[in-house]
Amino acid sequence: MTDRFPESKALACAAARAADDKKADDTIVLMVGELLNITEYFVVTSAPNRRLVRSIVDSIEEEVRERLGRSPLRTEGLTELAWVLVDYGDVVVHVFTEEMRQYYEIERLYRDVPRVDWAAEVPAEQG
Repeated sequence: MTDRFPESKALACAAARAADDKKADDTIVLMVGELLNITEYFVVTSAPNRRLVRSIVDSIEEEVRERLGRSPLRTEGLTELAWVLVDYGDVVVHVFTEEMRQYYEIERLYRDVPRVDWAAEVPAEQG
């Protein structure tokens, strides 16, 4: 599968690394562009509690802003902190509490799309 949007992939991987640095659970990057046509990548991750969900979201926004100079177009779910959606347009980050992630099973919905090995990707400033 060719990488049609390397800048989008770099953002998705930076978001995944930022989540992982904050001890997020089971972080994955899904290439959904050919299926959805409204965004290129989903980043899906979770945390055991709402406080950590907030910390992960803040870390992702800070990391993406510092490395790539991008801010989200919108962020939803900050009041409840059970499922926060951080929308960059070409990349959508989903940060769930573990309970909400199990309930919605977003990975199951997109089980046929390719996954990105974000941990193996070279960070943007080094690439």
